[in-house]
Amino acid sequence: MTVAKQLDRLYEEMVEMRRHLHMNPELSHQEVATPAFIAERLEEIGVEVRRNVGGRGVVGTIRGGKPGKTIAFRADFDALPIDDQKNVSYKSTVPGVMHACGHDGHTAALLGFAKAMVAMREDLPGTIVLIHQFGEELSPGGARAMIEDGCLDGVDAVYGAHLQSKMDYGRVYLRDGFLQASEDAIKIIVHGSGTHGAEPHQGIDPILVASHIIVAIQSIVSRNANPLKELVVSIGKFHAGDADNVISSKAVLEGTIRVFDPELRILAGQRLRTIVENIAIAMGATAELIVETGYDSLWNHPAETDIVRAAARDVLGDENVVEIDPVMPVEDFTYYTQVKPGAYFFVGAKMENDSLVYPHHHENFDFNENAMLVTAKVFAAIYFEAQKSGADSIPVDLDSI
Repeated sequence: MTVAKQLDRLYEEMVEMRRHLHMNPELSHQEVATPAFIAERLEEIGVEVRRNVGGRGVVGTIRGGKPGKTIAFRADFDALPIDDQKNVSYKSTVPGVMHACGHDGHTAALLGFAKAMVAMREDLPGTIVLIHQFGEELSPGGARAMIEDGCLDGVDAVYGAHLQSKMDYGRVYLRDGFLQASEDAIKIIVHGSGTHGAEPHQGIDPILVASHIIVAIQSIVSRNANPLKELVVSIGKFHAGDADNVISSKAVLEGTIRVFDPELRILAGQRLRTIVENIAIAMGATAELIVETGYDSLWNHPAETDIVRAAARDVLGDENVVEIDPVMPVEDFTYYTQVKPGAYFFVGAKMENDSLVYPHHHENFDFNENAMLVTAKVFAAIYFEAQKSGADSIPVDLDSI
């Protein structure tokens, strides 16, 4: 039986696992029952399992009966602090916590893939490493801790996928090079001198200073950055004072820097600090900039992306493999591809009914569960495609996957 047919038979089991996880979500870095569930399911099918990798991660290993490469696949399993508002039988049972990003689907797809591959273990070339990662949604994510604990030891290449609720079902979306941005959270605290609103000359207005800072930092993108390189510097929060007739002594701005190029990331931070400190001085105030460094930008290695491209075409056809522009959301899969060659791609998971289509991190988020089957099949095709170089023979008909 081909891998594809094995996976077709396992689809309902994937749905069952996904819905169990959806009903029992756990927040980032607080996962206990989820990694236990994953480890138990892997052990039940005869996979070698390491628990508590990097803290809360699970790593499974399937050793094939033929020589070949060691290929890793990663799925994240944490949920978000959002109250599930969907009217479905598998709605979250944990108030204020839900899988609003598809990580339950990632986990179920990787577990289904594992079961299908175990069934043909003796005929497999090489080794499969299954990386079930905790804490992706909250920096510091679980990727670096798992890598430090050896999840990539001996691995030749690593791959990952993300279900996308607003991308068409039945398609894979990818690109070489930068796919997702880096993120730095910024906080600017402006210190002035409070006074009555009727006597502004008696104080130093931090609201006015902060407003000039907001305007000036727009020049980082428009005048300091190469216009052919993507950069976003956005302020999302502005807080000062509690009364309408009092000028506060402090104003606080919070925002984000999103960029792909590491050198431009450094430049943006330097220019931001210069603007913040000097505008404050020029207006008689003081200001401090706090930068919380988030995930690095995600780079797809061209050779490994070509493997994904070929595999996805085998599964879905040329017309359903779509080249896309880079996107600004962040992802800690980046740390895997900093250590090993690899690629990350998106799987379309849009619901058939448009009224049920919501963005990620929304209280009504859901996805087309058939996309889990697509993900598992593309993983299988990637595995065999990656084995074509370096393995003496491939005992599987790749055209039938």
